[in-house]
Amino acid sequence: MRNYQIDVLRGIAILLVLIHHFNIPYKLNDTFLGVTLGEESLITLIARNGNYGVTMFFVISGFLITQNILRRHNALNQVNLKEFYIRRIARIMPCLVLLVLLVTILGAMGLAPFMNQAPNGIDVSYELTLFSAFTFWMNILIIEYGWVNYALGVLWSLSVEEIFYLVFPILCLTLGKGKALPIFLLAIVMYAPYFRFLHFGAESGAYLYHYFSSFDGIAIGCLSALFIHHFNHKIHIARWWAFVIALFMVGLYLYAPIKQVSVWGISLFAFLTALLILAWSQPKQSNQQSFCTRTLVWIGKSSYEMYLFHLIILGLMKVLYLPKETIPIEKLMLLPIYFISVFILSGLIEKFYSNPLNLKIRQKFLKDE
Repeated sequence: MRNYQIDVLRGIAILLVLIHHFNIPYKLNDTFLGVTLGEESLITLIARNGNYGVTMFFVISGFLITQNILRRHNALNQVNLKEFYIRRIARIMPCLVLLVLLVTILGAMGLAPFMNQAPNGIDVSYELTLFSAFTFWMNILIIEYGWVNYALGVLWSLSVEEIFYLVFPILCLTLGKGKALPIFLLAIVMYAPYFRFLHFGAESGAYLYHYFSSFDGIAIGCLSALFIHHFNHKIHIARWWAFVIALFMVGLYLYAPIKQVSVWGISLFAFLTALLILAWSQPKQSNQQSFCTRTLVWIGKSSYEMYLFHLIILGLMKVLYLPKETIPIEKLMLLPIYFISVFILSGLIEKFYSNPLNLKIRQKFLKDE
């Protein structure tokens, strides 16, 4: 049974990413959202740490992937490799192919946000960029050469996830019996802060984008699913704990820029996300969900499409409204247009493209679908 509260968490995560990316080109400090609160403006506090939204996605992804394996096979070492990889391909590849196709077409039209740039003064061919997208090392390309393609840059997080999931089922088969896999996952969790320490504040962004900077979030999600699987019947968490955990997450989010606290902040935020999932570990259905909750659930269900395609909308806006020439009132006009356009485009892609293809691929290659 689907847990709608995890969709709410996804919805919040993607909204954090969306406002973060909008505020990069269209600084909202000169609008009413720039009102000063303490030493920072309101919009700075809201938008600067959107990368925590990606951390939330990593934890949720690790949790759901592990939980689904356990539900289908009851043990990680019984995972079916063919089934696992086909399910990942069916979910990931249709949207990835469509994104690349759209960016390629828009770039061929001479629209700068969709063409390769040389932010570090080194030209990178579009062919190499596409190769990194389909072989899941866009994050390494960004670390080495900068954000070479604006609209394809979001694929850095997909690269992290998919490299993890290329290896994860093999680890499940070899280490899934006993305590070996949890110990291995704990080692990943412990190593990530050290890796971020080694690259603390690096202009390359390695403390955010590298595999070992981000694997801890996915590993924490995996461990959470294992914990619930083995101890769910013993877990009794009061409902108010979810509120307390959420307050801690808000406090950490507002505390400081992620760059300043990346060594420990990312792992802590991932841990708090996992605790929140733990508090919501039982699937719940409610006929009395508020409008806000239903909206977040809908957003959460389309969050993958929104994440991949929102820079298409934002890139087209940058073509029509040059950020440096956009006045405050225009920024406030563009903000709701941006969100509504992303919601519409992503909803259409999900309903008429990604979900149908996902189903067709699984029906063709998986017997039980």
